[in-house]
Amino acid sequence: MELSYDILSNALVTGCLLGGVYAALTLGLTVSFGLLDIVNIAHPAFVVAGAYIAYGLNASFGLDPILAGLIASPAIFVCGIAIYQLYHAGLERRGGSSIRGLAFFFSLLMLIEVGLLLTFGVDFRSVQTSYIDAVPSFGNVTLPLRLLVPFLVSIAMVGATQALLYGTTFGRAVRAVAQDQIALRLMALDPVRIKALAFGLSAILATLAGSLLIIVQPVEPSIVWLYIGIPFAICVLGGAGSVLGTFLAALIIGLSESFCTSLWGPSWSPALTFGILLLVIAFRPNGLFAR
Repeated sequence: MELSYDILSNALVTGCLLGGVYAALTLGLTVSFGLLDIVNIAHPAFVVAGAYIAYGLNASFGLDPILAGLIASPAIFVCGIAIYQLYHAGLERRGGSSIRGLAFFFSLLMLIEVGLLLTFGVDFRSVQTSYIDAVPSFGNVTLPLRLLVPFLVSIAMVGATQALLYGTTFGRAVRAVAQDQIALRLMALDPVRIKALAFGLSAILATLAGSLLIIVQPVEPSIVWLYIGIPFAICVLGGAGSVLGTFLAALIIGLSESFCTSLWGPSWSPALTFGILLLVIAFRPNGLFAR
């Protein structure tokens, strides 16, 4: 009984921490997919590219990965705007279909993956920090800092994104851009410019998520395929466009995976995750915390 209690206690803590990491991985998609209605399946590639940026700055200058992600954010913001402008010019402005949009971002995903492969090869890359191997314990519960630090940063990212989207004029414009562009134009706001800035924001969030991911685990280019499903599942589960919904849905997925791994093994975790998603889509198609 005591052993079972210890296992469940550690599963609870690990699940919450893992959920925080998942929330960070999904935030950028919450903006691009949930608010802008852009099916950005290249989002995991943005995340992995952010992880490699953090790796490069850590290896070259000894910078903390999180600080490296923040330093790279202005350049990533500009790249995000440029990607959206290309997407808009080639598809949105011409009334392109959603299938063509998927093809655009799938091609971008492949380009990023191949670029990372040619630059860094197939070897796993990791970062060095003062806390990455620290595992303090409280009684029989362990608290690995490689998960705790990203969890705390994720909470800060969720809070900042929530404040930006719900407490500023820019945020209200972003939330309105997919609903009524005519009203935005009547208010002398350019929907294309708003969407470009918001897509730049989503790229920054993905890059910061990448800097957290490489703290949690080593990365190599092909792991983009490991993270192509979970962020979309969390985004839909939380209610597309809901920042707090994304965080709560990520906690649900993190806890379910942690308990599943502890009780039945990791092989069942993906089945449980997407089983939950199917049930939510069937009985609450707008998500658990729809806006």
